[in-house]
Amino acid sequence: MDGIRETKDDAALPGRPMDEVRQGRVTDRAACVLAPNPSPMTLDGTNTWILAEPGASQAIVVDPGPEDEEHLRRVREAAEREGRRVAAILLTHGHPDHCAGAARLAGLTGSPVRALDPRLRLGEEGLSGGDVVEAGGLRIDVIPTPGHTADSLSFLIPADGAVLTGDTVLGRGTTVVAHPDGRLGDYLDSLRRLRALTDGGGAHTVLPGHGPVLRDAQGAIDYYLVHRAKRLAQVETAVEAGHRTAAEVVAHVYADVDRSLWPAAELSVMAQLEYLREHGLT
Repeated sequence: MDGIRETKDDAALPGRPMDEVRQGRVTDRAACVLAPNPSPMTLDGTNTWILAEPGASQAIVVDPGPEDEEHLRRVREAAEREGRRVAAILLTHGHPDHCAGAARLAGLTGSPVRALDPRLRLGEEGLSGGDVVEAGGLRIDVIPTPGHTADSLSFLIPADGAVLTGDTVLGRGTTVVAHPDGRLGDYLDSLRRLRALTDGGGAHTVLPGHGPVLRDAQGAIDYYLVHRAKRLAQVETAVEAGHRTAAEVVAHVYADVDRSLWPAAELSVMAQLEYLREHGLT
């Protein structure tokens, strides 16, 4: 469960070119293979990222996507066309649209699967915030970004000034804080952590798990922080007006959102209500 368009303006995120390429090479070290799983929650589909240093013989795949045989073969072949073998598979988090194909891709490539959640790993090595992953001269810094889910990670490519955000920041719309696993306080801290990377940390581009690339990382994250503050204020006002249950709050606050997305919005509202209770605001 991932993207939710909480605004009607799909172009609202700063730095989002309307014609941004969704597939192929995006930076010197990152190429995208779009999974064929579009939906209101996954936008155009899952972005599977192939990362490699120019000229290197090794590549890293981030988020293989669903267990779709044709997509996974396309990922492997995209690496092989450039003379590279997949050295490792990294997962931003454990939602099936990002990780369900990992075991099969590992079988196709002979590579380990590394994730924060031990249940998703294949091989001895996991992942945690502060780790550095290296392959063929490529450096990837692992950034802890819980909130969308407890196990969410982001991956910074310092040489490209690009950060892979999974579902923490999307290329269009905003994301779900997937209560009860996701927590709003953690999510806000993660956004601030990513914001710090754009302010002296060298990150200027967001490579999201869904939707187009964002060339203004700082503007996009600022937008997310402002949006979250506005939504939280709206939820607090709704509670003060007598809307007590998450369903009641959704009907009041998310009235302009497609009703097919209300169940996902309800998860975010439950996370917001929990946050308000924890901070003594309700």
